[in-house]
Amino acid sequence: MNQEYIVKIGEIALKGKNRHFFENQMKSNVINRMQNTGASMRGNHGRYFLNPGNADERTVHHILSKTFGVTAFGRVWKTEKTMDRIRKTTLDVVRAIQRETAGRTFKIEARRSDKCFPLNSYEIACDLGALVLSNFPDVKVDVKHPDWTVSVEIRETAIVYGLLNPGPGGLPTGIAGKGILMLSGGIDSPVAGYMMAKRGLKVDAVYFHAYPYTSDEAKHKVITLAHILADFTGSFNLYVIPFTEAQIILKEKARKSELTLLMRACMVVIAGALADREEALCLITGESLSQVASQTLSSIRFTNSMTDLPVFRPLAGMDKEEIIHIARKIDTFETSILPYEDCCTLFAPQHPVVYPDFERMHRSFAALHIDDMLKDTLLRGEVIRINGNRKC
Repeated sequence: MNQEYIVKIGEIALKGKNRHFFENQMKSNVINRMQNTGASMRGNHGRYFLNPGNADERTVHHILSKTFGVTAFGRVWKTEKTMDRIRKTTLDVVRAIQRETAGRTFKIEARRSDKCFPLNSYEIACDLGALVLSNFPDVKVDVKHPDWTVSVEIRETAIVYGLLNPGPGGLPTGIAGKGILMLSGGIDSPVAGYMMAKRGLKVDAVYFHAYPYTSDEAKHKVITLAHILADFTGSFNLYVIPFTEAQIILKEKARKSELTLLMRACMVVIAGALADREEALCLITGESLSQVASQTLSSIRFTNSMTDLPVFRPLAGMDKEEIIHIARKIDTFETSILPYEDCCTLFAPQHPVVYPDFERMHRSFAALHIDDMLKDTLLRGEVIRINGNRKC
């Protein structure tokens, strides 16, 4: 009996005539993550079948549970299209289900695509339901709210499957173009990258490292966060930008109250130039409206003006608890709270400007005479290729 995995999709199914582009991207993302396993994937119209090659079950579960576009997946038992073989396989599936759940109510869902099969869908379901009841006396039928379901499909072969695992949903990463994530060591920016990748955006990231003001531990913390994020986004480039010279100029020339905002402006200038160079079409930040002084509406207006690119802020309407909830779900939270501070935290003034004047901030930025230095800083950046952790 050849075992495969069924993979189901959600939002992709609404894409009409463009649907095949989304489907092909999702299948490509899965196979790319299963490199060197001999895996293959077939199917269309919302139902796909993954042959895992030599990948073990834990690896398959890890990859499918973190590939955007996948809403659910589970092991499939394939067998011959005879009721005797289907009955035997159904009992095997129920035994596997009972090893994983204590649920006592069930239903059988049958679908007959092959109209030459002697029983129709209703008759198949009745036959198998009676079989389960006679072999497992502790369970009973509940067609409306079952604890578990056994699905049977009669296609070119017969397939039977039981419990399905949840996928992350969303759209396949890469279908919406590429953006540059401004990644720090905090809680917010990895969540922002996750959320935009879930909308189909391919993400590269930029990190500003001001050694020795920020330690190498802070840099390694960001690299660790990037590897966790890559479990969802796929492999990407992390650009580490040396920011020490800019910090020194800012500390010498900037008003203390404007320091954080001018620092942020410099970062946006560099990130925008990086995006242009790497043919990315947007920037992504972890800003949440009014969370800190540099994230008030007037502050955001100023920093936005440092680039012509759209700046996506997927956390803008969230409070901190909502952001932390997602950070825990994607396993970045415990790394984000490690006590290694980034340059924004270390250089934050005691009394930052909260409602900056737009024209005055532009005059303050021009007075730094920092444009050429920022261009040179980008040229001296380090590129690190980030792959997923694949903790399986």
